[in-house]
Amino acid sequence: MSVPLLLTVLAGAATFIGALFGVMGQKPSNRVLAFALGFAAGIMLLISLMEMLPTALHAEGMSPVLGYGMFMLGLLGYFALDRMLPHQHPQDMMVTNRRPANLRRTAILLTLGISLHNFPEGVATFVTASSDMELGMGIALAVAIHNIPEGLAVAGPMYAATGSKMKAIFWACVSGMAEILGGIIAFMLLGPLVSPVVIAAVMAAVAGIMVALSVDELMPLAREIDPHNNPSYGVLCGMTVMGLSLTLLQTTGIG
Repeated sequence: MSVPLLLTVLAGAATFIGALFGVMGQKPSNRVLAFALGFAAGIMLLISLMEMLPTALHAEGMSPVLGYGMFMLGLLGYFALDRMLPHQHPQDMMVTNRRPANLRRTAILLTLGISLHNFPEGVATFVTASSDMELGMGIALAVAIHNIPEGLAVAGPMYAATGSKMKAIFWACVSGMAEILGGIIAFMLLGPLVSPVVIAAVMAAVAGIMVALSVDELMPLAREIDPHNNPSYGVLCGMTVMGLSLTLLQTTGIG
């Protein structure tokens, strides 16, 4: 197994950790969950806008029109897919007063929604790590961090609706598998097509997806989970930590 694919698998598997929290009655505080989501958003935003997009634009043979066009395609494509397909968002994890039947339907639709978001994340992790292992590890870390609350978001309502820990963990793992599937498909499709322009174009589109995910999903969810604290603190901390990490790696010649 290639290292980029292994990173994708590990990031997707973090959903299982969240599922365990959801069924073991050891749910982290809303403040911790919100900070983790903001932290992941900060990592994604910095890597997408400061590393991935500039790297794509400066790739050999890449034109600015194609680079920015692919970025906008990823950005708008994410929002289009999110609006067109019927699903629930992780915000539904906050709903606790529904009847079991409705709660089970919410949990299933929530699994679908998170799976739809996890699939491009798997592609993002694989593509980024294939081009730059340093950035790939950063994306994998951010994805893994926010997959824990997502696993909790799926397993919690399903456990409440069915009373079965195994079913709750199963559905949470299904959403994580979508991410791994995205990495596998990227591995199969991009393997024979690897070229500087192709990788750069896909990376620009992935950067757009990551920005949309951070702005549309992670930051609003962090605010809704913990409305008494500003999610910007987590975002700024995520940017600061990742920025310092990249600076350290590049200064020491590792990156």
